[in-house]
Amino acid sequence: MPEDPRTLSTLRATQVDPGPPWRPVVVRAEVDSTNAELVRDPEPWAVLVAERQRAGRGRMGRSWVTTPGASLAVSVVVPAVGMPLGWVPLVAGLALADAITATAGVATGLKWPNDVLAPDDGERKLAGILCEWTPRGIVVGTGVNVGHARAELPLATATSVRAAGGEVTREALLTAYLAHLAALVGDLAEDPPAVRERYAARCLTLGATVVVHAPNEDRHGVAIGVDEEGRLGLDTATGRLWVSAGDVVHVRPANAPVPAPDC
Repeated sequence: MPEDPRTLSTLRATQVDPGPPWRPVVVRAEVDSTNAELVRDPEPWAVLVAERQRAGRGRMGRSWVTTPGASLAVSVVVPAVGMPLGWVPLVAGLALADAITATAGVATGLKWPNDVLAPDDGERKLAGILCEWTPRGIVVGTGVNVGHARAELPLATATSVRAAGGEVTREALLTAYLAHLAALVGDLAEDPPAVRERYAARCLTLGATVVVHAPNEDRHGVAIGVDEEGRLGLDTATGRLWVSAGDVVHVRPANAPVPAPDC
């Protein structure tokens, strides 16, 4: 059985070797946030891991709590050239979902744009991703719940690799994530339609009835696709629209039976 991630006081960078194009992994005991560190000095293909974040951030301005030894908090820099940039955040989620399934055997799905969910564990959230654009590249920050027991999770809607029935060391998961991400970034530059097809096959949002909490208003509808820019398409009561940002809530899963109307 793999070593319990919580027994590791510090992630061992020497055991993470995804190969080119990635730079050597840097591990810090504590930072304000891994994203903030790399935004200040965004070297292409840099990788920064922190055991603790004083000001970890998620999407929509939320905080993200890092549990030393049980969480994986990592930020990387993806060069922003030769690919549809709106798809980089989506590809990051796909790479992480693939890595979790490949290394831990936990089924994964995606909630648009890039939350990683465990469909066999009530669609609870395994990981979140926050991307920030800089002139030298896109900083992709990832927070993964790896070794938490169910009782250790902060929210009922959260899960971890361990709580979902999987076992993996953080080193193995990080190595797989970096390898999948580099491969998908290359595929995105060479064959965007094929990457969009792979994403759609993993995306639990598509076909679901959703509410998108956008900055100015909420949008209700059925998610029908993701376009070339990475925007989510909704069929609403007033027509079709495309949203580029927002917090998605699955009101009814894809392919769920529609309740019969009252007579």
